[in-house]
Amino acid sequence: MPELPEVETIARGVHERVRGDRIVQAWFGSHPQPFKTPRARQAVGLEGRVFVAVHRTGKHIVCELGPAPAASPDAQWIVHLGMTGRLLVTAPEAPLAAHTHARLGLESGLELRFVDPRRFGRLEFRDLGRSAAFAASGDEPLSIAPKKFTALFRGRRLSIKAALLNQALLSGVGNIYADESLFHAGIRPRRGAGRLTKAELERLRLALCQVLEQAIRLGGSSVSDYVDANGVRGFFQLEHCVYMRTGLPCRRCQTPIRRILLAGRGTHFCPNCQH
Repeated sequence: MPELPEVETIARGVHERVRGDRIVQAWFGSHPQPFKTPRARQAVGLEGRVFVAVHRTGKHIVCELGPAPAASPDAQWIVHLGMTGRLLVTAPEAPLAAHTHARLGLESGLELRFVDPRRFGRLEFRDLGRSAAFAASGDEPLSIAPKKFTALFRGRRLSIKAALLNQALLSGVGNIYADESLFHAGIRPRRGAGRLTKAELERLRLALCQVLEQAIRLGGSSVSDYVDANGVRGFFQLEHCVYMRTGLPCRRCQTPIRRILLAGRGTHFCPNCQH
């Protein structure tokens, strides 16, 4: 599933290419799964509106829409990529991928397409005159203050790996970046979140920010279906220290990387570097 760096990369790419462009036609496929808002309502709400901005909130891509490029947004189109979703900006004559569930024709001649083979993604339209703007359930990992980060885990009995994956605590962190951040912080994933010291949690906060920011710079991790808004794969998978490196030597100490099942997820760590 695309995580924070992948979603951020896609959102930035879409923003760069469609900001100020008007939606002239909206087409949606017949499968019901991707649509949190009915297809007909999305089409009516989208057509004629302009992309004012596109940004990431948690693991969601939020398209701010208005009547004109400089206008205040009066609607949002919210995209969750699920396990295999892609949001691509392309020419209308480009080959149509299987499992394309949405096509937005733009005034510039470009198309914005939502492709999702496994159909776990979701598309939602919000009229801001009738409903509240979209907000993530948890805190933003890249900007959370040290004291608030520490407070998130105080008294929690679940493992620190499970806590990092809890979207009600931190929005956007998934399996890849939880494993990588715990490695860089030198913390074992099984340790109780509420038992970590203030110093360890601050080390983890800094490691999480550094890992996420580096992954964004490298365009995210392409370990499965992920590509950016232009269809280009990311490069951060080449920098992974533990994730999907089971049995390979640790990049620091040469100890073989171990894999365990934790919180229902495959979890990778170095038994020597992480305590």
